[in-house]
Amino acid sequence: MRKAINFLSGVLLGALVGAAAGLLMAPQAGCETQEMLRDHLNTVIEEGRRAASERRAELEAQFAEAKRVALKT
Repeated sequence: MRKAINFLSGVLLGALVGAAAGLLMAPQAGCETQEMLRDHLNTVIEEGRRAASERRAELEAQFAEAKRVALKT
C-alpha cells in the first residue's frame, strides 16, 4: 500500500512541477497553454484512476485468498 501511495504522490508532484514549468516557459498563447495543461491533467487523472483500479484488484484478490484460508481452518 505504501508503494502505491508513494507512486501516486510522485505522479502528482511531477504533474504539478511540470505544469508550473510549462506555464513559466510556454511560448504559446494563453488558450493554447490552458488546453495543453488540461490535456496533461486529464492524463494524470487517468493514470491515477488506472493505478487505483489495479491496486483495488490486488486487494480484492488478497482478501479473497485470506477469506478462503480462514474458511478452510
